[in-house]
Amino acid sequence: MKKAGFKIVENEWIPLADGRRLAVRIWLPTSAKKSPLPAILEYLPYRKRDGTAQRDDSTYPGFAQAGYVGVRVDISGTGESDGGWDDEYSPRELADGCEVIDWISRQPWCDGNVGMMGISWGGFNALQLAALQPAALKAVIAIGTTVDRYNDDIHYKNGCLLYSNFLWSSTMLCYTSRPPDPDLVGENWRKIWNNRLDFQPFPLVTWLSNQRKNAYWKHGSISENYENVKIPSLLISGWADGYINAPPAAAAHLDHAKAINGPWIHKYPHFAWPQPRMDFLGEAINWWDKWLKGVDNGVDTLPDYRAYILEAAKPRLHHTTEPGRWVAERTLPAPDIRARDYYLAPNRQLLDIPGRSRGETLMSPQDCGASCGEFFTLKPDGEMPADQRYDDSGSLVFDSGKLHQPIEILGRPRLRLKLSIDRPLGNIAVRLNDIHPGGEVSRVSWGVLNLAHRNGNEDPEPMVPGQAESVEIELNECGYRFMRGHKMRVAISTNYWPMIMPPPESVIATIKLGPDAAISLPVRAGADVYEMPEPDDENPLPPYEMHAPEFSRRWIERDFQTGESHYRVIDDSGEIEVPGHGMRTRHRHDERWTIAADDPLSYRALSRYACWMRRGDWSIHTEAESEFRCDADNFYIKASLRAYESEELIHERNWDEIAIPRDHI
Repeated sequence: MKKAGFKIVENEWIPLADGRRLAVRIWLPTSAKKSPLPAILEYLPYRKRDGTAQRDDSTYPGFAQAGYVGVRVDISGTGESDGGWDDEYSPRELADGCEVIDWISRQPWCDGNVGMMGISWGGFNALQLAALQPAALKAVIAIGTTVDRYNDDIHYKNGCLLYSNFLWSSTMLCYTSRPPDPDLVGENWRKIWNNRLDFQPFPLVTWLSNQRKNAYWKHGSISENYENVKIPSLLISGWADGYINAPPAAAAHLDHAKAINGPWIHKYPHFAWPQPRMDFLGEAINWWDKWLKGVDNGVDTLPDYRAYILEAAKPRLHHTTEPGRWVAERTLPAPDIRARDYYLAPNRQLLDIPGRSRGETLMSPQDCGASCGEFFTLKPDGEMPADQRYDDSGSLVFDSGKLHQPIEILGRPRLRLKLSIDRPLGNIAVRLNDIHPGGEVSRVSWGVLNLAHRNGNEDPEPMVPGQAESVEIELNECGYRFMRGHKMRVAISTNYWPMIMPPPESVIATIKLGPDAAISLPVRAGADVYEMPEPDDENPLPPYEMHAPEFSRRWIERDFQTGESHYRVIDDSGEIEVPGHGMRTRHRHDERWTIAADDPLSYRALSRYACWMRRGDWSIHTEAESEFRCDADNFYIKASLRAYESEELIHERNWDEIAIPRDHI
């Protein structure tokens, strides 16, 4: 396929040393025939042919027109690539990635300089490959990424088991079970598919078997050895995303690193919601020009950290634009940000001086947290945190008085507590909220701690019931301006469902108020404004024809006879046709999370995920179903995977119930 100034190579093969081939789609500038150019790699399991095609066509044409070869590669066992998928960021995946980078650098259209970028998975492995230092890799852009796979991914957070650990396993079970496109691999497609289905792992077994921060999670966590990343790195995320801590952490620890946090969900920032958007293509091309072409354009003198400060952002059904402004910090740590303590005091007060010492007890209902939203959001609607008043009703809350002057924060709040619990194991969840004059309550930041992990994530140690200890809970990065007339609130709960797994027993926590209980806020002066260009094209995604409408629903059911709460999600992409080759795809997932208000062992989860692909007379679909339950000693998981060709069942796998011991969770 030819476009103005470049052509698209729909499929080519990258040979690996062990005989496997990885499939690649290439955006090749016509000028590369005369003079080799730098190349930009994105390396994913989400299928270049149909999965990411729409977003790829919003970025790589712009790169090609700026003089860069775009290279989009499917990870082994996904899309059209050979082999089987074994795990996320596995040693084999990263070793393959190094081979891919070397192959790109040796192509006649490449001048030997390679950049790597991606969002989420592609942002993760871009940083991980940078740490392996392949010679041709000269710069990376990582969006929605992490530097710490244990504490800042979808699996665990400060020792708490995240709901998304289960959900993502079900998603990947279905995603990676799809076949290659027969148009690209020919009649061999069915054999490749069957081999792929035979190889398919149930990833939850691995992820749930590693419940503390061990070698499994340290692999690929660049925070373990920041010094291994020696090339320029640009990290970007959004406040509505779950992956918001990596950009400033990387900018503070890496040489030649820059960080950006905007108001967005888990999407590329030139088409993400809420607005204002960012001119990602312009930002990225400047980054590549500097580090891949040697253009002296001032990129190296940009502020270390640029961030969007939200102002009085309300909880609402659909977030289109968030009020606020861009600011910049020249260096990190920022010299103009000062820690300011606010103390938890009697009568539910949040004071700037310590109140008198007193104990407060707390036992949240098991369904406290239902307004938490998703860990990483793909839509700016019910996936974002709702009004916090319901969750606050099951929490211990501490409110400031009405603010006479705005308070602006940028960084990670930290809550210091002296507390005891009446059981060996327990969790603490903390939210920093904004109370609006009309009564709405917005979540500004949140953090959780499995108290067995209070001294670290590698060797958890139960609490001694009734014995008070000092703990610190670090909340997520945030940029927020509490406006005049608003109130600040600290909300503390012993549960945060369905976001985190409850402990085996209901827990009563006793918190000592006074000098030992304070939240430290990263306060900045808040008088500056930074100009951040927005994209010229408000709709950069190419239009795809919809043959069946999308559908989404998210709700909570409470059964007043059984005491159970059910958190339900149904999301259907509708049927979408990819232009050019006519592949039609559809995805649907159905989730149910259940818990009884007084019984943590009633926690259950069910996920059903289905994918359809069809073109003409050819059609397939796959279905993955996963279940999760627990008792005091074990987690119990099971799954099934079914594959259909023309609605005929051609493959079925079942993972019978597996018991995995609870490790201080």
